[in-house]
Amino acid sequence: MVALTSLLHVLPLLLATAQGQLAGRVGPLTTAAEKNGHQNPIIDAFADCGRGGVIYIPPGDYLQTTWVHLTNGSAFAIQIDGIIYRGAAPSSQSYMFEISSSSDFEIFSSTSRGAIQGSGYLYHQSGNFVGPRLLHVNGGSDWSVHDLALVDSPMFHFVIQGATNGEVYNMAIRGGDHGGLDGIDVSGTNIWIHDVMVTNKDECVTVKVGAPTILVPQCIKRLTLHLGQTGSKNILVESIYCNSSGGCAMGSLGAGTNVSDVTYRNVYTWSSNQMFMIKSNGGSGTVSNVLFENFMGHGNAYSLDFDTAWSSMSTIEGDGIAYSNITFRNWTGTEVDGEDRPLIRVKCPALMPCTDLAIEEFALWNEEGHYALHVCEHSYGSGYCLSNATVPVTGTAAGYTTTQYINTPPAGYSATTMAEDLATAFGTSASIPIPTIPTSFYPGLTPYSPLAGASAFPSSSAYPSSSSHPSSSALPSYRRNVTASVRSSTPAGLSTLAHQTPTSSSVVSPSSEPPSACYFATSSPDVTVASSASSSMSTASASSAYDSHTEQRVPPRPHGLGGQHLQFHQHHGGRHPYH
Repeated sequence: MVALTSLLHVLPLLLATAQGQLAGRVGPLTTAAEKNGHQNPIIDAFADCGRGGVIYIPPGDYLQTTWVHLTNGSAFAIQIDGIIYRGAAPSSQSYMFEISSSSDFEIFSSTSRGAIQGSGYLYHQSGNFVGPRLLHVNGGSDWSVHDLALVDSPMFHFVIQGATNGEVYNMAIRGGDHGGLDGIDVSGTNIWIHDVMVTNKDECVTVKVGAPTILVPQCIKRLTLHLGQTGSKNILVESIYCNSSGGCAMGSLGAGTNVSDVTYRNVYTWSSNQMFMIKSNGGSGTVSNVLFENFMGHGNAYSLDFDTAWSSMSTIEGDGIAYSNITFRNWTGTEVDGEDRPLIRVKCPALMPCTDLAIEEFALWNEEGHYALHVCEHSYGSGYCLSNATVPVTGTAAGYTTTQYINTPPAGYSATTMAEDLATAFGTSASIPIPTIPTSFYPGLTPYSPLAGASAFPSSSAYPSSSSHPSSSALPSYRRNVTASVRSSTPAGLSTLAHQTPTSSSVVSPSSEPPSACYFATSSPDVTVASSASSSMSTASASSAYDSHTEQRVPPRPHGLGGQHLQFHQHHGGRHPYH
């Protein structure tokens, strides 16, 4: 009884002591689900860094659900060393990343392992091929994109529209086996695209004229609205690896076309729709001073396909585009069936015949054996089925059609293959793995610039076509190495992006003040974000994200910006840039 009485006296004291250690309620007042005011670290960083700084996305897996539109920046870089996964499903044809009206900028990975994974199969497996695109450079000048992988976009992968003085290199683009999943579409002036591998079943690297495009989902047929075309000029495309793709092309072209001084050189095409296609249907304008040199192909449906009555686009008003001064030189390899689909098909408008064409050193053969066809219509110049007759007056519908039957294989048609040639294409119903960027994009050639991470100081400004000019140096003042803790908050990678909706892109311009703390980084170099905010947006696991990689950890370092000015001039015949 004494013991019980003592306990009763002590108990109130114990309770008072426990209550005295807290002044009141503990814990958050709202749940995590109720917190929806998160900020976008990329947009925040660009506001600080968009004039003179580096936005750094470290190694790790990140989910992006707000589309980022960065505009009016200058002297900035976005260093993507992690993997950014699409984390939302808008139906609009918007862009996950868009850079517009900016200058002196660079988007790159310092390890060649950075990637944007679009998880497009989540659209495609239900037959939907209209959706967001991955990357858009819209206007702007003096820029580069390199050492990145773009994977499985719901729609186009990379669109360059109306830009100038740009360079794209050391990239791997891998999409589904279906039309409408373009690799690189480019329009603009003075642009160098080199050392790029593309897998898809549409455009590999294609020169456009900047016109908007509508995609009809039922038939994936492009209806091009040729409005406000600005044309493309001084474009050099070389060391391109179309690895089970649609193949490289020019077009589709329509009214007001203005394309000149374009070179494609060292293009290897494996198991694709065509080695190269020029496509139009009616229209007006000009295409001139173009060179297609050193093409090698195997297992393609078409080889040289020059079609000015392309049935997959609506007929555009006009007699046709005036094509002139175009050379095809040194083509080798094989086509799947050169009897059914001519190895050479040059089909020009009857009312606007092509002039000053040349086909030289063309050695392709039919994989089916037997014989092959060359077909030319209303096309004038020298070589093979081209006519060397006097060109008729335009608008008179006078012309010709010639079909040549080739019964024996041409000398020197045999061509080598590449080790990375895909045995089968990727479908559209399962996640597509992120590829390793190859170390060669054309047989026997190494990249103009080493892959990032392969050397201590990679440079983005090698000069094209074996030029003796030295590359420019990196710009140390370009970098602001400030940890996240210096900023007002410590973002956990890009995880906060998962809390926003992509109803519209977040458009941001940088501060006019010089950056003082703008090096966005996480406190951990290997932060991992949950795979998805919803079951419909699930992504591949980190362990299966890459085909194969050796582990590399190199200090992040921005690359020097390349000041490329590609000089073209006309020799006699006007077909040969540089040489």
